[in-house]
Amino acid sequence: MIYGYVSIASNQIKIAKEQIKAIKAKYAYVNELKWTNIHDKTYQMYKELVEYFFMTDMKFRAVIVDKSQINEKRPEYTYNDFYFRMYFQLLHHDIDLENNYNIYFDIKDTCSQCKLHKLKEILKWNASIRNFQFIKSHESSFMQLADVLMGAINYNLRIEKGEIEGKVIAKREIVKHINNHTNISLKRTSPMSAKKFNLFFITLK
Repeated sequence: MIYGYVSIASNQIKIAKEQIKAIKAKYAYVNELKWTNIHDKTYQMYKELVEYFFMTDMKFRAVIVDKSQINEKRPEYTYNDFYFRMYFQLLHHDIDLENNYNIYFDIKDTCSQCKLHKLKEILKWNASIRNFQFIKSHESSFMQLADVLMGAINYNLRIEKGEIEGKVIAKREIVKHINNHTNISLKRTSPMSAKKFNLFFITLK
């Protein structure tokens, strides 16, 4: 289970959206940016997209937990409970109180509005969070970019665990490309100094 986000300063949003749009246009790519859409024919476009991410001030952070460790019989340890715990871990430790944040969540199911309300209650103490909103992924280039980066992490982990063979060469190359840029392991918690690309693995006891 992976939850992640791409963050960007408000004054950089317009130019970043234009650049991502230009990369897609260069390759005549009209679909939504998704990890599942990476294959031989789209590889160069996604490679350039990843290159662009690492050229900018955009940041990526993700928290990862093995779903098999979740015990539904344990009080407050259901999948829904983890939805909130994961997002709290994801957001809480990376918020600078000197800044204001607009946070957009991907609509995943019909319970999204209820979950949004609860998340607001959990994080209402933080005056830096100005706005919470659920949107559809096709409305945000940055949400789509987060999907690509999370997909790469998950793909790499599944190969390591032997769950898949990783036969899609284009996806393997994207993972390698990300690894070369980050210079950190994609299989364990990142050092605190890794601000551009940060992973936090949660081990349940």
